[in-house]
Amino acid sequence: MGIPLWLAVIVVGWLGVKLTRPPVWLVVLLLLGGYLIAQSFLGPVVGSVVK
Repeated sequence: MGIPLWLAVIVVGWLGVKLTRPPVWLVVLLLLGGYLIAQSFLGPVVGSVVK
């Protein structure tokens, strides 16, 4: 049985927020920053570094 990646990311994110209780602004900043970097010219560079 395979779990979809999006479901695993949601579960891990939800657990992380519930257990560590980061500020809401920090969560929003990380999500928005990640989205903007992925859509920019830095996306392929970050992708190759993460791999």
